[in-house]
Amino acid sequence: MAATQDKAHQAWRAAERIKRLSDRLVGVGPIGLGLDGILAWVPVAGTVYSVGAGVLLLGAGLRGGASIMTLGRMAAYLVLDSASSTVPVAGWAVDTLFPGHLMAAKALQKDIEVRHGPSALPDSWERKRRAKGGRKGVKI
Repeated sequence: MAATQDKAHQAWRAAERIKRLSDRLVGVGPIGLGLDGILAWVPVAGTVYSVGAGVLLLGAGLRGGASIMTLGRMAAYLVLDSASSTVPVAGWAVDTLFPGHLMAAKALQKDIEVRHGPSALPDSWERKRRAKGGRKGVKI
């Protein structure tokens, strides 16, 4: 089933939402923390959130027409992320530090960009960073 460009870009934006909520609510450099990492420390709730967000990401991948290879890679990241949260304490720590949803979302977004061209975020999603070292107006 070939996805239209509009549906693919909707899937890209859905992946962006899940990525930010799950693994990048707060970020310092390459390290981020989101609901997945926080809820990992709450028994059952962490696993339920991780699996639910994973299902939403895979659904976005199917709607966006991602390749089988991309869907398989996404599933692997998500299984590792969700399975780690089932082990008390050590698994919760791994789940907090392993950005499985972020990696799966990036895989989907890259697949969509290759097949349908780049996608843009709505202006309301953009956050301006303070100018640092001559880099004025950089948006993330």
